[in-house]
Amino acid sequence: MARRPFGKLRAGSRPPSHSNMTLDGKVAIVTGGARGIGAAISRALALAGAEVLIADLRQDDAQATACRLHKETGRRVEAHAADVTRVEDMQAAAQAAVDRFGGLDILVNNAGWDRLMPFLKSTPELWDRIIATNYRGVLNSCYAALPHLKARGHGAIVNISSDSARVGSLGEAVYSGAKAAVVAFSKTLAREHARDGIRVNVVCPGLVDTPLLDEIKGEEFGGKILGAVTGAIPLKRLGQPAEIAPVVAFLASDDAGYITGQVISVNGGLTMAG
Repeated sequence: MARRPFGKLRAGSRPPSHSNMTLDGKVAIVTGGARGIGAAISRALALAGAEVLIADLRQDDAQATACRLHKETGRRVEAHAADVTRVEDMQAAAQAAVDRFGGLDILVNNAGWDRLMPFLKSTPELWDRIIATNYRGVLNSCYAALPHLKARGHGAIVNISSDSARVGSLGEAVYSGAKAAVVAFSKTLAREHARDGIRVNVVCPGLVDTPLLDEIKGEEFGGKILGAVTGAIPLKRLGQPAEIAPVVAFLASDDAGYITGQVISVNGGLTMAG
């Protein structure tokens, strides 16, 4: 199936007057797509017509998610074991997408990890793990995927950051810093690769009901902080992974062809940046 370039219009043509939100014929990689927000994003992309490679350390979970989504959507969804902290793993994942599906059009950097604690009680070893997963992982994935996107003359990258990147968060000093780095990095990539037809945007979730959040809630310090923050959300509830995924699918689609270098919060109103 022919793939339509992202955001490119023929001379003299006009943008469509209605939404044709589809990812038919597109190939996507979703890091950390085995569960939580990543699984919801993988589902949304497949429902929109994309073929999806789930790149995740949790190979059993990734395989189960891939099988479930294939049955549900009828699209090819496959699992690939990869550690985002290793650039070699991400280069292999990008090549796997090309080999299995015939190309690469979309990269969603969703993999993330955190533990809540005051900065002075944290350790350099913890900093290294948080930075490696949440920031270095994005560098590795983009470094691996961009040559394939550039060769095709189009593409979309959606990086999942966090609202803590915009306003900070108690107990998440290093995580907030790493996620803020993702925002600045994404904006720079958007500038560098606009001429290549590649768009780069950022989605910043607030508190979302995920397995990782459950782990944090089980810790004494993390549970206290999360309880207080949840009470401050204007919509008075946690977000659901399925409420993040449609924003990502839109930014990956041709309907967002004139959107690049932007940061969108999906947070129930917890922060309302101007």
